[in-house]
Amino acid sequence: MKPTSVLDTIHQPSDIKKLTPQELPALCREIRRELVSTLSRTGGHLASNLGTVELTVALHRVFESPHDQIVWDVGHQSYTHKLLTGRRDRFSTLRQEGGLSGFPKHQESEHDAFLAGHSSTSISAAYGLVTAKRLQGDDGHVVAVIGDGAFTSGLAYEGMNNAGRSRDNLIIVLNDNEMSISKNVGALAKYLAVIRSKPEYFKVKDFTESTLKKIPVVGEKLRDSISASKSAFKQLLYHSNFFEDFGYVYLGPVNGHDVDSLCEVLERAKSLHMPVLVHIETTKGKGYSPAERNPGAFHGVSKFEIKTGEPLKKGGENFSSVFGRELTRLAREDKRICAITAAMQDGTGLDGFAQEFRPQGRFFDVGIAESHAVTFSCGLAANGMLPVFAVYSTFLQRSYDQVLHDASIEQKHIVLAVDRAGIVGDDGETHQGVFDVAMLSSIPGIIIYSPASFRQLTRCLRSALYEDAGVVAVRYPRGGEPAFPPGYPDQGGDYSYYGGGETLIVTYGRLSAEAAQAVELLKGQGKKVSLLALTKIFPLSEEVLALVSSHQEVLFVEEGIRSGSIGEHLASRLVERGYRGKFTLRAIENQFVPQASIPSALHSLGLDAQGIANTIIGESL
Repeated sequence: MKPTSVLDTIHQPSDIKKLTPQELPALCREIRRELVSTLSRTGGHLASNLGTVELTVALHRVFESPHDQIVWDVGHQSYTHKLLTGRRDRFSTLRQEGGLSGFPKHQESEHDAFLAGHSSTSISAAYGLVTAKRLQGDDGHVVAVIGDGAFTSGLAYEGMNNAGRSRDNLIIVLNDNEMSISKNVGALAKYLAVIRSKPEYFKVKDFTESTLKKIPVVGEKLRDSISASKSAFKQLLYHSNFFEDFGYVYLGPVNGHDVDSLCEVLERAKSLHMPVLVHIETTKGKGYSPAERNPGAFHGVSKFEIKTGEPLKKGGENFSSVFGRELTRLAREDKRICAITAAMQDGTGLDGFAQEFRPQGRFFDVGIAESHAVTFSCGLAANGMLPVFAVYSTFLQRSYDQVLHDASIEQKHIVLAVDRAGIVGDDGETHQGVFDVAMLSSIPGIIIYSPASFRQLTRCLRSALYEDAGVVAVRYPRGGEPAFPPGYPDQGGDYSYYGGGETLIVTYGRLSAEAAQAVELLKGQGKKVSLLALTKIFPLSEEVLALVSSHQEVLFVEEGIRSGSIGEHLASRLVERGYRGKFTLRAIENQFVPQASIPSALHSLGLDAQGIANTIIGESL
């Protein structure tokens, strides 16, 4: 078929090098149309990808992928990269079950150098990649593309510090769009604003070096002499440069939407054969006006109407919004309550809290710094405040040491509001919230709640705030309230028990509704089954253990990893009590759960109503 557009001619990255400079802007426009069109049908990360179109084109025009490797920090801005590396024909499957991942995956393409789904790993990974190249005699380059939001994480500085001492072909592209997910905060954001507003030093430096080079015989010596005293020159003109102090050649700021300028600066960085930091400025949501106006709302989108940007399906009440509203109400009653987020104000439902309590200094967005958020919360607690750290389950994993060491040893009373607990769906392995229970339940003195309804969430949040304990976690799923069949009212307290038979299903959280539906399915087949739906899931009380022990057959179903699960804790406690009945645990069998819709994932794992019923009656899944 004859190509009808510039994008139609791109089947691999080397094809970009065949284009004329005049064709590159057209290619970028076509990519943006493809992104908007596809994501309006599949959902995904839109604003971040629209902001990195020219950068991606320039990277593939200058470098030789996969020999030269590109590491995308977080990876949610790699959609253009996928389009340009032979995956356009599958792009419509993005984030669908069995389709393309929304993040880089080496198993998917040799052009994806490193798996990414969490922030701030790119510099460390890229330094490891380029070091391995050098040790193997490979002179290829490695480029780490990292956003200014990701630079709020300490891991980025650990990588920067270590790599800056090398002489390797490492290039860091700092994509400065003044956004992470929520708007950037902190000292680094202010520092980058200064750099953006005062590029004089770099202009003078470039002009001076180029002029001196042209002077016959003595030009190079004069340039070297001035370079030796450049610190004084910088101090006079610019007050020094943070990145150069780390050991990097600094190039920028550069217009991140000018392909020619990007290619020029990347060629220059490539020629230096040492660590270089290229600072580019981009606009998140570039080229699609609804996303430009409100990039936060278009960070992650569901299906939407292209013309207006409005979602095709209006979002209703969800656990995050209920949490945020209830925490705001409680904070009006108790001035000790503070809320902390790690660049996820919108996602964790804290918009209303921030609006009301930021002026009072009781709302803190610490940037992408989950470890700091926990220890900061501990400091607040040590001096009498009631801190609530709202964080996605998958990102809480980054704070294990702080929860264990800083919070638990001396029992600092902090509340972890663990959002997106359990299966989250289309973002896949990197974002499934299935490890938090196993992680947290290993920590001495911790209390964990897992509500199944909005009403339970509000009750658990209040209990968590005023528990006489150290760390208390309240974990809840993504999305709306699960549907319970009639006859399963919330009984209050730490659990709800619905009797009926000698066989007992035990579960918690969202699966409580699935288990209740399974009981109804089994009832229709003449099998009577009891249900114990836990709300306070750890530690297990003697009352719960006695109730479970009174049944001859027990099935524990859990939307979490099997190893270290509540089901394992329960089984161990039952053995200690001399339980002689039959105990079966159905959980996620120590695996990473691939992308799929939540209902599909639960079904494939045998954790939906039918799967639970099948386990009871002994049918194969």
